[in-house]
Amino acid sequence: MPPFPAATTASATTHLALLVVLSSSSLFFLYKSITLRRLRRSPSSTPSPTAAAAPTPAATPTLLYASVTGTSKDLAARLSLRLTDAGVPARPTDAAAFDPDDLPSVPLLLLVLPTHDAGAPPPDAAFLARWLAETTADFRAGALLLSNLRFAVFGVGSRAYGETFNAAARSFSRWLRALGAVEVVPVGEGDVDGGDLDDVFEEWCGRVLRVVKGEEEDEDGVNGETNGFEELDGEESDYDDEDDEEEEEEVATGEVDMEDIAGKAIAKKQNGKVDGGLPNGGQNGARAMVTPIIRASLEKQGYKIVGSHSGVKICRWTKSQLRGRGGCYKHSFYGIESHRCMEATPSLACANKCVFCWRHHTNPVGKSWKWKMDDPLDIVNTAIDEHRKMVKQMKGVPGVKPERLAEGLSPRHCALSLVGEPIMYPEINALVDDLHRRHISTFLVTNAQFPDKIKALKPITQLYVSVDAATKESLKAVDRPLFSDFWERFLDSLKSLHDKDQRTVYRLTLVKGWNVEEIDAYANLLELGQPDFIEIKGVTYCGSSATSKLTMENVPWHADVKEFSEVLATKSGGVYELACEHVHSCCVLLAKVDKFKINGKWHTWIDYDRFNELVMSGKPFKSSDYMAMTPSWAVYGAEEGGFDPDQARFKKERRHGAAALKG
Repeated sequence: MPPFPAATTASATTHLALLVVLSSSSLFFLYKSITLRRLRRSPSSTPSPTAAAAPTPAATPTLLYASVTGTSKDLAARLSLRLTDAGVPARPTDAAAFDPDDLPSVPLLLLVLPTHDAGAPPPDAAFLARWLAETTADFRAGALLLSNLRFAVFGVGSRAYGETFNAAARSFSRWLRALGAVEVVPVGEGDVDGGDLDDVFEEWCGRVLRVVKGEEEDEDGVNGETNGFEELDGEESDYDDEDDEEEEEEVATGEVDMEDIAGKAIAKKQNGKVDGGLPNGGQNGARAMVTPIIRASLEKQGYKIVGSHSGVKICRWTKSQLRGRGGCYKHSFYGIESHRCMEATPSLACANKCVFCWRHHTNPVGKSWKWKMDDPLDIVNTAIDEHRKMVKQMKGVPGVKPERLAEGLSPRHCALSLVGEPIMYPEINALVDDLHRRHISTFLVTNAQFPDKIKALKPITQLYVSVDAATKESLKAVDRPLFSDFWERFLDSLKSLHDKDQRTVYRLTLVKGWNVEEIDAYANLLELGQPDFIEIKGVTYCGSSATSKLTMENVPWHADVKEFSEVLATKSGGVYELACEHVHSCCVLLAKVDKFKINGKWHTWIDYDRFNELVMSGKPFKSSDYMAMTPSWAVYGAEEGGFDPDQARFKKERRHGAAALKG
């Protein structure tokens, strides 16, 4: 017989009672949670007839925005005006100035924000996002922390970024619902590059206004009983500690939103929106690349739109040499006749949104061809016709001689570097072939995101790869690429140059405060592509805009470019030396010594007639087969500084301040 049977029985009874109490408590709190949730989403249980007949407006909403370039701020201001007109004043507030601890006492939250780098929230919303993410993961907060909050979120983004399109807005929605808040209007997703931002925002605003005035509201919220935890289960958070560190750095460097940009080009609703199209990867989409909004913006900048996706524009250096006032740096470095050069592109779209883009991001973006495709012969014919029309407009301009104008009407060179990514055009080889048949040389610039396209490219006169930064981090900050594997694509693009027999160039654009300090990393990249030439140019300041935070402080002097070039040449171990310079353009050329310095003389110029013979022969040839001697005035360190002495130097009289007021 076991000892102490009474004590054992009492212990078992105590344990059983404790279990019952705990179970009852759990059931009670579960019941209270469900009851509170239902009460929160239901009208009063004993509404008066008057209350049932007249909708009850919501309390004053809290309107937050997060933006760097201003698009989201402008949209929030528009919503504020709409709310004020409806008798519900709501002042737009920067999310950075909002204390998240006040959220439980906010009755209605309206949030407008873009998606920043790799799907993360913009810097101004970083703290709010971190607070929500951490609180959602904290079991102590509970699923009813924000049970009195109703909210609506509008995202500003670009579908070109694929799965990260408006990811920040969707993350905020998920976090808020996970904490018990009710989403009264679905997430609005505006596409700045698709041209539908205004339409989508207006529709979203309309629904918000109806909710605010009590005219329309889903009693269970737009997601019914979903509290957001279902989506969080088994899903990795979009926001972690690394994002915090990156965003703090981005705030310090002044990096702009990746998706909060092109909306500034849309001041009001436009007609003629083009819909449809094939998914990425389609060879001939159903829609035109150039929408009416994009067309209007580019034409305002002086572009002539060719077909549905190409463009041509007369260069200021073409005008300059037509007047005998000097050519561009390509004239000094390679012997191009600037007055006979046509600047064009068969693809206005690009896979990057560089901070120094001189087109202010008004051109479309994409990671592959998804638009209607024009015939290459039609593109060349129309581009030449439009170029000639622009050259003819120079007739009668002081300094333009008839013989030089006649030469300008017959282009000998085509710089496929106007804007966008020309190598994206699926028929780029056919287009280049047609130019060569017309004895027009080709200088093609690619942004180093399509290595397979580079490998498949037929011989051209000179192939450029833009090397805008030398490390993964700085390339991401400067180019703001669409591809998630941008660095691997960049390196593979450089390697692809190594197998090209024709002239190849690394083009470096120096931006003070962004990439000038990476000279050792640049030197390490030389071995990958082993280009024939390295062009080093100071960034061109194109004025302030909502798409870029660059200022004149980011523009290096020619002395800065020279210093950088001299150090890079030294670090090449004698493989490259300083060959040419063009002081006016703040540009220096490094060239391979063993190929282009013969008997102490540089041969960076091109024998264009010889190139035409070689390319039309269909036989293999190398860059050394069509080089020509560089004139002394173009050589690095020459007194002329790269200015052709046969041209007449012209300097504008610039008067500022008090001097400008004198008669």
